[in-house]
Amino acid sequence: MAKGVVMNITVQQIEDAAKRLEGVVMQTPLQKSKRLSALFNANIYIKREDMQDVRSYKIRGAYNKISSLTDREKKLGVVTASAGNHAQGVALSCALLKIQGVIFMPVVTPNQKIDRVKHFGDGFVTIKLVGDTYDASSKAAHAYCKKQNAVYIHPFDDPLTIAGQGTIGKEIYEKLEGNVDIVIVPIGGGGVASGISSYLKAKNPKIRIVGVEPVGSPSMHEALKADKVVTLDKIDTFVDGTAVSRVGDLTFSICKKNLEKVVVIPEGKICNTMISLYQNEGIVAEPAGALALSAFDHLLKEIKGKTVVCVLSGGNNDLSRYPEIVERSLVYQGRKHYFIIEFAQKPGQLRKFVNDALGPTDDIVRFEYMKKTNKERGAALVGIELKDKKDFDPLKERMEQLGINFRVLTSKELLYSYII
Repeated sequence: MAKGVVMNITVQQIEDAAKRLEGVVMQTPLQKSKRLSALFNANIYIKREDMQDVRSYKIRGAYNKISSLTDREKKLGVVTASAGNHAQGVALSCALLKIQGVIFMPVVTPNQKIDRVKHFGDGFVTIKLVGDTYDASSKAAHAYCKKQNAVYIHPFDDPLTIAGQGTIGKEIYEKLEGNVDIVIVPIGGGGVASGISSYLKAKNPKIRIVGVEPVGSPSMHEALKADKVVTLDKIDTFVDGTAVSRVGDLTFSICKKNLEKVVVIPEGKICNTMISLYQNEGIVAEPAGALALSAFDHLLKEIKGKTVVCVLSGGNNDLSRYPEIVERSLVYQGRKHYFIIEFAQKPGQLRKFVNDALGPTDDIVRFEYMKKTNKERGAALVGIELKDKKDFDPLKERMEQLGINFRVLTSKELLYSYII
């Protein structure tokens, strides 16, 4: 795309995609959330893309793109790179259309997603695990694609992929008969935000589209701030479905035109939302799936009294990740803290700490101590869980009054990332 040129995805392209997708994708429910509506004084609906067969919206763009290939291109086969959900969409599309595909995925991709890709591919896809991020996998996939003369299926920066994702916007508009004020969408590479916003803005320019990214990979937020596509030096892959260090040129152009703003949400807040969705609605959301629903606290004034739709983009979450999800949630709430504490090497020191420093509802949840026989004091890593974040300052005050030498570990320290 030439620099400065804005390429539109039209309503007609999205309606054509909807016809191709008939019988392949589910027109997912648009569920009103009584709990969230009451909590935020708005009419809040959840677009349940986690209910697709592949548990995410990615089948829409993948199938629309692959089914549009010429017979010659289909024979050459397809190649893609994905952190998981696009891979599943491509895999199912290959199986349905009986096309051979090769899918590159980061080595950190949860096993649950890898197994699902194999399942949906049904023998038509080969998986290659390369690199720690989507971007590393993408680089390897492009090189392989060029060597094999195959067709690359981009997960977000392709008009047909974007048009497929845009069918979500069509369904939202038709279900609510156009009566929608704000639509909140997650952003990784920007494909679903581009597709949904293209349809809704064409139908009604007054509809406001808000994008949401995690703190660890705010590639669209930084691009919009710089007024150009940028590559982030480092990203956090916890929200793996949006862990993209560089958005697409096309998606950036569309999002710049259509999005009101992009808000950035801490990973701990996303974990809170995941747990809340499970406990209250019984919804199993992946981190990227819960991203849009994590933005309400940042949009209190904008959404009050409005009809708001949040896109719950996916539900492919590995159960083995839940201990980390709970951990991040507690840390974000201010209820879990880690300390390096020096203990004098004589009997009764730990008992004194427990009896005199800890409050009645404070709980030691981690304790690692290495006794040093040649020193009078030894350091210990201590994790403490609080009933309420307000108990943190009193805990520190009691430790100071007892003359305990301690340091609170913060997220900026290398040891902290090892603990979490």
